[in-house]
Amino acid sequence: MAYQILLVEDDKQIREILSDYFLEKGRGRIELTAAHDGEEGLERFYETEYDLVLLDIMMPGMDGFKLCRQMREQSIVPIIFLTARGMEEDILYGYDLGCDDYVVKPFSLAELYAKVNALLKRAKGMVGGNELVCGSISLNPVTLCVRVDDKLLELPPKQYALLKYLMEHKGMVVERETLLTRIWGYDYEGSDRVVDNHIKKLRKVLGRAGSQIKTVITKGYRLDDGISK
Repeated sequence: MAYQILLVEDDKQIREILSDYFLEKGRGRIELTAAHDGEEGLERFYETEYDLVLLDIMMPGMDGFKLCRQMREQSIVPIIFLTARGMEEDILYGYDLGCDDYVVKPFSLAELYAKVNALLKRAKGMVGGNELVCGSISLNPVTLCVRVDDKLLELPPKQYALLKYLMEHKGMVVERETLLTRIWGYDYEGSDRVVDNHIKKLRKVLGRAGSQIKTVITKGYRLDDGISK
C-alpha cells in the first residue's frame, strides 16, 4: 500500500514540481494529493487518513499555522512546514503548534524527499505495512484495531491516540508536554496531570502489556518491547 501525502500549497508551480518529483522518486510507494489553499486542505484532510502533510504557511484565507492547529486537534500525523518564513520566532511557533519539521524555501527537493522518508519510517515504523508493533501490542492505524497477544481491545479515543503516538516513537522518551500538545491540542489549558491519568487507564486496559509503558521520572513516558515481571 502506498503512503498517502497531503500537500497544501497555494503556489501552482511548487505543487506541480513536488507532485512530479514525488511521483518519479516514489515509484508507486508514495501518492501525493495537492490542495491549493487551507480550506481545501482541511476538507481533504477530513476525507482521507494521510501518512504525512506538507504544509505552506502563507496562504490566502486560512494560513498554515491555523490549519496545523486544527489538524493537531484531530490527529498526530507528521507535519512538515514548507515556507519562506525563516525567522526564528516563526520556526519556534511552528514547532509549538506541533509540526515535526520546518523547511525554509528555497529548498532541495532531494533533501525534502529524504526528510519525508525518514518521518514516514519513524511514524509507520514497524512491520506489516500499516501495522505498528511493539512487544505484545499491535495497532493498525487504518482499521483502528488494537491487540495484545491477539486479543482485540477497545480503547477510548484519547487512550488510542496516546498509544499510537508512543508506538510511533517506541524506545524514545516522550515528554508529558509533548503528549499534551499532540493529543489535547496546543490551546489546551488544563494540567498535564491529565496525561498521567490517561496513561494509568491505558495501562489497565492493556493488562500485562501495560508494563511496556515505562515512567521516566520528571520527563514523561517510554514504550519498550519487554513486559516487566
